[in-house]
Amino acid sequence: MTMKRNLLTAGGLALALTLGACGSSSGGDGGEGPLADADLTVGSKEFTESHVLAHIAMAALEDAGANISDQTGISGSATVREALETEEIDLYWDYTGTGWVNILGNTTENVPDDLYAAVAEADAENGIAWLEPANFENTYRLATSAGFADEHGLVTTSDAAEFMSENPGESSICAAAEFINRDDGLPGVEEAYGMEFSEIVELDLNLIYTQVGESCEFGEVFSTDARIVSNDLLVLEDDKDFFVEYAGVLTLRQETLDEFPEIEEIFDPISQALTNEVMTDLNGQVDNDGIDPSKVAEEWLTDNGFIG
Repeated sequence: MTMKRNLLTAGGLALALTLGACGSSSGGDGGEGPLADADLTVGSKEFTESHVLAHIAMAALEDAGANISDQTGISGSATVREALETEEIDLYWDYTGTGWVNILGNTTENVPDDLYAAVAEADAENGIAWLEPANFENTYRLATSAGFADEHGLVTTSDAAEFMSENPGESSICAAAEFINRDDGLPGVEEAYGMEFSEIVELDLNLIYTQVGESCEFGEVFSTDARIVSNDLLVLEDDKDFFVEYAGVLTLRQETLDEFPEIEEIFDPISQALTNEVMTDLNGQVDNDGIDPSKVAEEWLTDNGFIG
């Protein structure tokens, strides 16, 4: 039976439940522009990429004249989505795979070819708009240290499953709470590949990358996370195509979009410019170089002519 233990977890239940602790006003006073004096609250999940995307949104909206409140760092997909539905926030970036499985309650089987269109159409019935997807996909993957992979000939997730069956005592995984419990996460990937990790080491998401090879043999990673490279990890090929597409999309209530249709015009070119390479670089500036996400976002928007 798979064992589970907690190690070095950061934050806590209060972070997941108390939105007031997640952020505050950005201090923007609004101004001239298509969104002059609109009051908008931007949320995010707790991991780096979500913070970067939220700060891109805040800077772009503020440049368009909006008054911005910052509610970034909400712990858990379900919590930030609830914040949107209950009007605690007005918009946040999510992912098509999360929308399909976690929000709309589908499985990882029979995923439509045009996942974005399916998610956008279905969630419209809930009063939630999904703007055009960005040009990057940040999907779940399993990784191990490059040295461990080389030693045991691991290239694909199927290779890892075979290794686990032959070496059950060397098959622990470092993973965050959300991945451990999501159908498109650990339970699903174990079923799809016929594998069972010997131990689950539950960590704060940001600690996983340094603990693969230390506290566990394998780890949950995000495909656009620059710490994969900086920690010399090898991402295992998802050779059975289990993991669902996770294209980044700005989501907001339809009533907000109806009131401020300019939001769509502002973010369409920004989304098109956010490629896998760009997101990996922006994430790396935060995680590897220690630059504040707000500065990373503002510099990228300025350099690319999206804000003055």
